[in-house]
Amino acid sequence: MNRKKHWYDYLWIWSILYFTLGFFNILFAWLGMIDFLLPMLLAIFGGNKFFCNHLCGRGQLFTVLGKTCKCSRQKPAPGWLSSKWFRYGFLIFFLTMFGNILYQTYLVYGGAASLREVVKLFWTFRVPWDWAYTAGTTADWVAQFSFGFYSLMLTSTLIGLIVMLLYRPRTWCSFCPMGSMTQLICKLKHHNQMPE
Repeated sequence: MNRKKHWYDYLWIWSILYFTLGFFNILFAWLGMIDFLLPMLLAIFGGNKFFCNHLCGRGQLFTVLGKTCKCSRQKPAPGWLSSKWFRYGFLIFFLTMFGNILYQTYLVYGGAASLREVVKLFWTFRVPWDWAYTAGTTADWVAQFSFGFYSLMLTSTLIGLIVMLLYRPRTWCSFCPMGSMTQLICKLKHHNQMPE
């Protein structure tokens, strides 16, 4: 029996829209902070993974592409992808990369570095992205954060697409840094609420 569709079942469109807008104007990358902050806020105040289960447009996109469009091999992923050491190792790596984005933004803000209009794919490959930003539109540090954050969002989505093609549609969810972080928050919240 098919369940009734809710407005949030169509948030996969948001994922496509986000990357499309960022392709034409990098400043739209800031909108990705919604996907960064909202899961944590819902976990802190709700004590659950409502975002992951209902609001994650990226996970929905993988389901649409993998299941509905049949782009996935539907094979079980290797166990190490969902192992604790890999999930938390990837979370630490992801947070380190986010910290680097903040550091680069700080350097541009302080005038110690100049704006680099590139998107780094897989944290390695520099792709010129200068058509998406007109110099002087905003402060250079705002644009620098946009390029860095768009790189992070695009790279993580590409990783998710690769594992979607190889394994089950939502394999990314088993090691998603935001999912790992919200799970940690929920565990801590429930542990602190337990009666002594």
